[in-house]
Amino acid sequence: MNATRHAIGLGLRRGWTEFLLSLRSPQDQGFYLFTAVGTLAFLWFNRDNELEGTALLYPTYALPSILGALLAFGVVIGPAFALAMEREDGTLLRHKALPHGMQGYVTGQLTYHSLSLFPSLLTILVPSFLLFDGLMHGGAAGWLTVAWVVALGLLATLPLGMILGSIVPSTQKVGTWGMLPIMVLTAISGIFFPIQSLWGWVQGVAQVFPTYWIGLGLRSAFLPDSAVTLELGDSWRTGTTVAVLLAWAVVGALLTPRVLRRMARRQSGSTVEAAREASLQWVR
Repeated sequence: MNATRHAIGLGLRRGWTEFLLSLRSPQDQGFYLFTAVGTLAFLWFNRDNELEGTALLYPTYALPSILGALLAFGVVIGPAFALAMEREDGTLLRHKALPHGMQGYVTGQLTYHSLSLFPSLLTILVPSFLLFDGLMHGGAAGWLTVAWVVALGLLATLPLGMILGSIVPSTQKVGTWGMLPIMVLTAISGIFFPIQSLWGWVQGVAQVFPTYWIGLGLRSAFLPDSAVTLELGDSWRTGTTVAVLLAWAVVGALLTPRVLRRMARRQSGSTVEAAREASLQWVR
């Protein structure tokens, strides 16, 4: 038990250290800046557009949905890519050789990617409140809703990133196995326009996955009560949002350790060498 606590403590410290280093990394700073500028430019060019049948300006509707999409996208693709890459370069094998090393590694990854979400969201959220009016209609209760939606969203989606990183055959496959499906789910989850404009079966598919519910929860925090008519059933469905995100979190908590243990058992020096050779061939 003491060894496990020690490994988890090391993982927490490692995740915090990597987060601090990422804040000073020009590459990560460039990513935050690129994401923020692209999102703000999109909202700015649509600042005078109103949603059809409402008095809502487009940035008011789209901002919470975009934040939800960035949450789901970032905490799935980030851990997936990191796990796949460190599986190939031997980092994971070295952790496997240490007592409780995998527990420490996973704790560090979850800590780092959870913390890395906030600069990405804040670099969009803070300038948005300076550029656009009427973004937060929920007041203090709205910010409380934002807090629990983000917390449940992290619990629901982070395991998916770890699972994806465990099963993809290479880092090159993260894009096709993870990025492309998430982009499709984002497009059909009511992020850029009300979901009612899509076919019924597409609405059903979108409601299976966390992205839709994270966006719905954030819209319930930011938008006025009158905007509920833009949602399915004319309801924010807060109870269902909690239930669906918790269900994904529970499934992830049960499934992720099994997938990671299976992946770790298959790691060996020969598999790392084979992955390196395949990566070199891909580069050439």
